[in-house]
Amino acid sequence: MPIVAIMGRDTKVEARKSNGADKTGKILQGECLDVMASLPAASVDMVFADPPYNLQLSGELLRPNNHSRVDGVDHDWDQFETFKAYDAFTADWLKAARRVLKPDGSLWVIGSYHNIFRVGATLQDLGFWILNDVIWRKTNPMPNFRGRRFTNAHETLIWCARDKVSRYRFNYEAMKSLNEDLQMRSDWLLPLCTGPERLKKNGKKAHPTQKPESLLHRVILASTEVGDVVLDPFFGSGTTGAVAKKLGRGFIGIEQDAEYVKIAEQRLAKVCQVAEDDLLSTPAKRAQPRIPFGWLVERGILQPGATLTDHRRRHKALVRADGTLISADFKGSIHQVGAFVQKAPACNGWQFWHAEVKGKLVVIDVYRQKLRAELH
Repeated sequence: MPIVAIMGRDTKVEARKSNGADKTGKILQGECLDVMASLPAASVDMVFADPPYNLQLSGELLRPNNHSRVDGVDHDWDQFETFKAYDAFTADWLKAARRVLKPDGSLWVIGSYHNIFRVGATLQDLGFWILNDVIWRKTNPMPNFRGRRFTNAHETLIWCARDKVSRYRFNYEAMKSLNEDLQMRSDWLLPLCTGPERLKKNGKKAHPTQKPESLLHRVILASTEVGDVVLDPFFGSGTTGAVAKKLGRGFIGIEQDAEYVKIAEQRLAKVCQVAEDDLLSTPAKRAQPRIPFGWLVERGILQPGATLTDHRRRHKALVRADGTLISADFKGSIHQVGAFVQKAPACNGWQFWHAEVKGKLVVIDVYRQKLRAELH
């Protein structure tokens, strides 16, 4: 494994190219501020950050039997003496992340009630432009064993652009498709990382705050394109890198703990891109070439005089040579005639009208997609 020495401000940082990763996938071992200082400005497309939550835990938390201990987060990296110290740390890493983020890039940060409000205020102070707060509602949260508070059943993600004027990426169609063709909401119901996905070492959790791949799948698919580079300054067990690699994105993971680096490397060595690039990308509709209905007539895909119907054969219209339709009472575009026969304010004619082929109805949007494919 090649090791490249990178000098941070006072700390020597080892840059390790992840085993089995693509040419843009790498893990940089070191403290996040030192490593980010070594990266070129405006060099990454998205940042996903799962920083220390500063949980302020005191004493052991026992289950109701008063014997078994709850496996919480009590590591040194999550400990800060004061809120002021935590705020200073937050401002420092966010400034560093903003420097390496491209002008049209975006940043996601996840947290709980312990820290997310402080992080959000700092984001705004530094000039980030908040786009959404997303609630990750857990299907299987840990109960409140003492019964003195509500069960903490969610975490909050903040999604923001680098600047107010950033032309950030949002793959609206991809998110809509993931949600059964309904606009994706800002509350996501997803399970915790459990079962075979949870990395173990000697029978215990390899990392206490491992996030589920389903969560990172949604984040990365929403705001990056194939070939983009995702930076995770708190890489941990490597979930961001694993999902980025599967989806054809590059990644840079920063992790100071050598044991976590080793775990992430072993994990990433087993990960492969899941499909060809064109199957991992959902082009925005506005980015696709416009196909007039008349092209189907010009190219002989549909002949003048052909009959189109809806999928239940309740309405019909005839194709005219100029690419319009005519029904018994109205003529116009495929959209106008579709709306008229349904007595509806609007209609997507590409999805409404069907042509009969060998006794079966075929939605005419199939022909549009065929022509689009020929243009590429």
